[in-house]
Amino acid sequence: MPQPLKIAIAGALGRMGRQMAEAVAADPRLELVARFHRPGSAGEGLVERDEALALADAVIDFTTSAASAELAEACAARGGPALVIGSTGFSAAELAAIIEAAKKIPIVRSGSYSLGLNMLTGLVEEAARALGPDDCDIEILEAHHRFKVDAPSGTALMLGEAAARGRGVAKRARDGVTGPRPAGEIGFAVLRGGGIVGEHSVSFLTEGETLTLSHAAGDRSMFARGAIAAALWLAGRPPGEYDMRDVLGFGAG
Repeated sequence: MPQPLKIAIAGALGRMGRQMAEAVAADPRLELVARFHRPGSAGEGLVERDEALALADAVIDFTTSAASAELAEACAARGGPALVIGSTGFSAAELAAIIEAAKKIPIVRSGSYSLGLNMLTGLVEEAARALGPDDCDIEILEAHHRFKVDAPSGTALMLGEAAARGRGVAKRARDGVTGPRPAGEIGFAVLRGGGIVGEHSVSFLTEGETLTLSHAAGDRSMFARGAIAAALWLAGRPPGEYDMRDVLGFGAG
């Protein structure tokens, strides 16, 4: 029987950190070896980041964009462990830091670790390819709980990127007198409130009909399952930045 993959959880006191710790501890393929949070955090069983990195084969990270970029640099400086990043809202500088770290360690970074949402991304790309920009407008609507700090969500942007392949520039907001809708534009709308885990829809609108592809998250356990799949897939992979399309066999990696 193969040895369990040793997992450390970043952001251990956050919502997803707690969910991830429970999911990892319940999976016989994995061993939860460390949990850590921001420096100075107090909590039962927490260790410092460097101790966690020394113990783990892979780190699962649902924190913030800045913390994830810093963590990627720390992992790369040691030559490991591998890293699964679930944070969103990255700046260009933070993305550059992750890309640089991926030259030394394998990293999976995704806007969503839901299998269903990644399937939706493939369907959106196919529909956008089939329905031309001159005849069909694309609008993306996403809704999340009141505590989410970035907008549009990383998943909405992932869906927009899928739709935008061959479609041109995506537009994130409308305000004031915007003029007629340009052909090929991809619009985004955002709702924040209550305890919504995550809802996403992509509408393809023509003069005579509307096609809407959608996904609703019931709870966070699906993200935990996807992150675990990514961590297991990363084991033994060469350095590089991967995404869930690679994990699920959709990508070229």
